[in-house]
Amino acid sequence: MSEPRPRVIVVTGIQAAGKSTVARLLAERFKRGVHIEADVLQQMIVSGGEWITEPGVIGGAAARQLRLRLHNACLLAVSFLDAGFTPVIDDIIIGERFDQLKSELAGLPFELIVLAPSPVIVAAKRDEGRGKRVLGEKWARYLDDALRETMAGEGIWVDSSDQTPEETVREIIRRLDLRPTA
Repeated sequence: MSEPRPRVIVVTGIQAAGKSTVARLLAERFKRGVHIEADVLQQMIVSGGEWITEPGVIGGAAARQLRLRLHNACLLAVSFLDAGFTPVIDDIIIGERFDQLKSELAGLPFELIVLAPSPVIVAAKRDEGRGKRVLGEKWARYLDDALRETMAGEGIWVDSSDQTPEETVREIIRRLDLRPTA
């Protein structure tokens, strides 16, 4: 792949859509690529951490920690971008979190990639045997509905339902190359 001017790439999608796998593979394709995994930032909280436990119920400490997590992911991305790297962030970006992302990256070149596999079939299949905490079909359906409602028309959407992670990365690269980097 020809090396485009560095920019921040944000990979989002529902839980278990393959964000971390795709983001890491995508970052590896750049001469100077960095993968910033939001879940790892969340895991840095060793006591007092709060996770969202019910679809649609986001408030209190869990909401503040999600904002902090995205803020820190963007700080890292800006730092790496300034050093000539292409940072690839993976996180669930939906609704007002997209507003925060745009604010955090204001004035910087960035691309949003939305992984949009079938929430029922693919999320369930990808959850099998995973070591990560998952919330099941109810959560996947809620996130998919919220993603499609609040993020319609934003970024590059990829239906990765029938793709391997490598095929998804190839499609993303092909579609990024078609877009201006100015």
